Amino acid sequence: MKKFFAFVIVVAILISGSFAYWSSQPILGAGRAPIDFTVKAGSGVRGASQQIAAAGVPVQPILLELLARLNGKSARLKAGSYELKPGTTPNGLIDQMARGEFAQEAIVIIEGWTFRQMRQAIAAHKSLKQDTAGMADTQLLAQITPEYKHPEGLFFPDTYLFAKGASDLQIYRQAHALLLKRLNDAWARRAPSLPYKTPYEALIMASIVEKETGQKSERDMIAGVFVNRLRLGMLLQTDPTVIYGMGDQFQGNIRKRDLQTDTPYNTYTRPGLPPTPIALPGVAALTAALNPAPTDALYFVARGNGSSHFSNNLNEHNQAVTKYQLK
Repeated sequence: MKKFFAFVIVVAILISGSFAYWSSQPILGAGRAPIDFTVKAGSGVRGASQQIAAAGVPVQPILLELLARLNGKSARLKAGSYELKPGTTPNGLIDQMARGEFAQEAIVIIEGWTFRQMRQAIAAHKSLKQDTAGMADTQLLAQITPEYKHPEGLFFPDTYLFAKGASDLQIYRQAHALLLKRLNDAWARRAPSLPYKTPYEALIMASIVEKETGQKSERDMIAGVFVNRLRLGMLLQTDPTVIYGMGDQFQGNIRKRDLQTDTPYNTYTRPGLPPTPIALPGVAALTAALNPAPTDALYFVARGNGSSHFSNNLNEHNQAVTKYQLK
């Protein structure tokens, strides 16, 4: 009888040692492609183990379940989408799921994009759950904030990370929250005596600066020109606002009759700022709008090399137009 118990103990030790060795060895060797898998909500440790194996991860579900129970983490495994990378051990996999280290994806929102372009990019991302598909812009905005009625400019251009399968609403909420933070920070550090009544008006100006700037170093000068014009009651006369107001009618060229056709965004026919931003401004444009260059310039014209020539009076400006635009 003693020999039998001794035999059982030896077998148990061998099995325990083999199990410990297995749990510390890489599931995928170096050079293997990562494997994506998803654990559904409410699966439990057994269901999770079965889903992992069914996704192509080369593990025995019963062993993975046993490991999670022995580690005391069977109730802590989080549902979501994961990526098993080469070199990850079964122990590492259990720890990854217990911490909820989901597979990360990224989407880049570009400075100067319109909200329409942002929506197109988000809708085209295959790793996002498209909860806003079919929503009108106003319906989508109502899901984010009740304070505004027009979505343009209310989302900050940046790179956003998210777990595979995350709702697209997560990106919109993150981008809006970051825009408010950047705008409020810039507003708190604004120069004195600016012609803006609210941070939203500064946001409108920042969007114009974003679209008008050829070189980043000129943002504060361009903002200075527009601020001077607002202070003097001059028309802003900026083409990007006219183009925005034209919508789908803009075909790549702006004509004289376009400048003369009145819309809420035509700053050749209407004084002051347009009613909303015209694009998604970045932090540099926000900074420039709220800390414009101290300048007497009232005009600028593109030189044709990405830079601009700034003028203090109309005569000098007309000479610059002749030199750089009509040569």
